[in-house]
Order: sequence, then structure tokens, then C-alpha cells
Amino acid sequence: MIDIILGALLITLMRMCDVTIGTFRTILVVQGKKYLAGVAGFAEVLIWIFAMRFIVNNMDETINLFAYALGFGIGNILGISLEEKIALGYVQINIISRRFTDKIADALRSSKYGVTLIPAEGSTGGMTILIIIIRRKDLKMVRNIIDQIDSSAFITIQHSRPYRGFIHGSRK
Repeated sequence: MIDIILGALLITLMRMCDVTIGTFRTILVVQGKKYLAGVAGFAEVLIWIFAMRFIVNNMDETINLFAYALGFGIGNILGISLEEKIALGYVQINIISRRFTDKIADALRSSKYGVTLIPAEGSTGGMTILIIIIRRKDLKMVRNIIDQIDSSAFITIQHSRPYRGFIHGSRK
């Protein structure tokens, strides 16, 4: 009986590892980091093959099937959590503030973030859109700066993959 439980735990652990790596690899692929994605893919598949070999040899134990599924679910959570901690890549933030555009731009610039202001026209008249492109790891800091000045500012955040040129603040 102890062998069955240890086998199920081994399967869960292997699935947690390969799915964590796979989730992270997918994010690397999206960000165009092909060599890192290749290394991650190698490790992911190698672990997966060992897990599958063990499961196929022990398929008569139903607990192993549940262990496989449990490892898959936990692996997704761990992979996303790991990527959030590392925060690879860049994001573009668009900010619309009804009254504090200049104050937000000044605060961001004094914190070494580049800000571009674009005139815009909304249903209530003229306004300015602030655009900044930052490293994802700086996102929390930038959101705090904005929220301290205007907690009701309209903010959108999308992933950005710079093509060329200099991103102000990326060498902080």
C-alpha cells in the first residue's frame, strides 16, 4: 500500500514540475524568447515522458490517474505564480485622468518612467491620454504612483513587445 501512495505522490510531483515548466515555456514563446523556451520545452517533455512511463506501467491503480490530474492543476497554478514573480517582458499602460494628467505625468517622470501624452477627444470633450511602456516588474510601482494621485483614473494595461528603440527607464 505504501508503494501505491508513494507512486501517486511521485506522479503528482512530476506533473507539477512539467506543467509548471510548460506554463512558463508558453509565456516565453509568446514573448519571443525562443532559446529559453526550447530549454524549458526539453525539460518539460523529459519529465512528462518519465511520468507517463510510470503511469502506463501502473495504470491499474486509479489513484495514479487522480494524482496525474492533481499534478496538472497544481502545475498550472505554480507556473503562473512563478511567471508573475519573475515578471518577464514589458507592458504598455494607457491612463486617462479627468483632472490630474499633468500631476501623474510629472510623478512618473520624476520616478524615471518615460511618459508620452497624446491629445484625445472623448464624449465630454478634450482630454489627454498618457502612455508609458515599462518592464512588467515595475507595474506595481507605477500603479501605486497613479493611484496615489488619482484612484479613479481609467487605466488599461496590455502586454508589449518592443521592436526597436530605447524604452526610458528600462535601464534603471
